[in-house]
Amino acid sequence: MPDISAAPAAIFFDLDDTLLDDQAASTAGLHALMDLLGHPDFPAARRLWDVQTDLSFGAYIAGRLTLTEQRRERVRALATQAGHSTVADEHCDDLYQRYLAAHRSAWRTFDDVVPALNAIATAGIRLGVITNGIEALQHEKLATLDIIQHFPVVVCADSAGAGKPDARIFHIACQRLGVAPQHAWHVGDQLRADALGALAGGLRPILIDRHGVNAGQTELPTITGLEQLLRLAGVPATSGIL
Repeated sequence: MPDISAAPAAIFFDLDDTLLDDQAASTAGLHALMDLLGHPDFPAARRLWDVQTDLSFGAYIAGRLTLTEQRRERVRALATQAGHSTVADEHCDDLYQRYLAAHRSAWRTFDDVVPALNAIATAGIRLGVITNGIEALQHEKLATLDIIQHFPVVVCADSAGAGKPDARIFHIACQRLGVAPQHAWHVGDQLRADALGALAGGLRPILIDRHGVNAGQTELPTITGLEQLLRLAGVPATSGIL
């Protein structure tokens, strides 16, 4: 485990469900897809979409599927559950764009994000993003959320040539920000990709569990909000975060 007694020189963040409320955005996108497919059961759709996304996007990160193929696979799984036996590729592509439009309309940061980023920056700690998301889309998210100015370094799996939990993406990010891995922290919501990946890369992992999915499952440092991160890093909180 990297040194936990010293304050970090840099903190890297995951984006989806760490800074951006992706669960809410994906729910908006999923409702749009369900309306188009005539799917009547949101809990069943939610469970399937989450599992299929993990499988298909994981296959994309591993190089077994293209970006378009993993999107089609996810849409087809939902369409099958809704009773559609076949869906043409072009229709899958159109449905995914409808999903993405609804997803995009719901992009929001969590309430603690902007105050925490301001406090960390004021403390002189450098900031970066490490994400498995698509580079063009992730940059668009950061710009839309009006937080891109905090991050001189944004490293995405598709342009870095490696994705979390591969240690290489963490090393690339540290090199670009000019910080040694042992002096950097990484905050993310995924146990394997974020926490274990950061640990393998020599960074201090901070697991953020905003939705209570990892409660009691790990001894790794775990927080539920960014006010706890500020306390760990010894950064004074601003009035907007407490």
